[in-house]
Amino acid sequence: MLLPVKRSFAIAFLCTSFAIGRPATFAADDWQIIKVNGHDYLSVDNISRFYGLPAGVAAAGGKIRSETVSPLEFVSGSREAMINGARSWLCFPLAEQDGKYLVSRTDVAKTIEPLVRPHRVPNVGKIQTVVLDPGHGGYDKGQVSRYGCEKDFALDVARKLRPLLQAKGLRVIMTREGDYFVPLEVRAQIANAARNPIFVSIHFNGTNDDPNATGFEIFSFTPRGAPSTSDSAVSSRSYNMQPGSTVDAQSMALSACIYHSVLGHIPEYDRGIKRARFAVLRLTKVPAVLIEGGFLTERGESKLISNKDWRGKLAAAIGVGIENYRTLGVKKEPPMLVADYRKQTKSAPIEPGIPTQKLKEPTSAQTGPVIQEGRLKEADASLMNLVGKSKFVSPEQTSTPSKRLSLESAPIVP
Repeated sequence: MLLPVKRSFAIAFLCTSFAIGRPATFAADDWQIIKVNGHDYLSVDNISRFYGLPAGVAAAGGKIRSETVSPLEFVSGSREAMINGARSWLCFPLAEQDGKYLVSRTDVAKTIEPLVRPHRVPNVGKIQTVVLDPGHGGYDKGQVSRYGCEKDFALDVARKLRPLLQAKGLRVIMTREGDYFVPLEVRAQIANAARNPIFVSIHFNGTNDDPNATGFEIFSFTPRGAPSTSDSAVSSRSYNMQPGSTVDAQSMALSACIYHSVLGHIPEYDRGIKRARFAVLRLTKVPAVLIEGGFLTERGESKLISNKDWRGKLAAAIGVGIENYRTLGVKKEPPMLVADYRKQTKSAPIEPGIPTQKLKEPTSAQTGPVIQEGRLKEADASLMNLVGKSKFVSPEQTSTPSKRLSLESAPIVP
């Protein structure tokens, strides 16, 4: 839907004014800023009118139905939302004042705008290089299931994805080619040194709290002055001016394109588009996302992940999402959404012969060692030349580590 020119300038000014911290002046019929405890909010009705999209609000403690048809759905007192059919997480909870439901100004600029209109993000879709980052490696196995390790499954997905992207004319760099550990800062350096890159980190999930937890989720870097999705409570510390990213909007657009494709092609539980300050996201200066492709701690989902054909389907879905992101900058049109993909895959599956329902229990042939060739392959020479050989840990060094490194970043000092 085309909006009046006045309105498109208003939302652009909203994003800019928030980023630099200056008070904004909006046309009276566009934005009405409401102050709550000194912070700026906009009403759900105001947002709905601006975008020309229906919006609904569930009662506090309620749940949003995943099959909802409304483009914008919120929950009172919660950060959970459904935007264009995919679960998304706001930076701050929906507030209520004087009978109005309110969304933080931060979320209008940093969450809703790039998810609703990713094709309008400045410099969106400019890609020459895709940096694929298979998580973990070497001594760092990541999550472990009875069928194998996260480090091997992640590398296999990246290997399956690489030729699909190359066939589209994209240059692909792998942060690791075999079973060795690459320091997190080096993974970011590889991305930052590439030409017009995006960074896609591939992982699988796990939890000790809920053995039945399942589903996909995707992360981009937490905005400046906001809490991460995993923060259980919003405190005054959440408003601290911690470092942000100059490509935040592009990363959110990339998240949306990849996540809608993955959900649209593979019917797993939707855990949402989220925010985190993981080291690989914090240290990259380019559009960057981290994908969690299901739980290795859940019996049924771990079976799926161990199936090489299912991993191929996941790789293909990620590839379609990346291509959709690239076309944003060319077509200047909204990307395909979950519902669009699901209609499409009913008649033409992404990979013929792979059913959309859960696969049967894998055979021994399917669950054998994932990585056969190149298990101890050295990092390729081009990457060593790029960041220096000393930055890489050799396979011999990774066998008996003195300390296991965490995916989470170290504490961030403003």
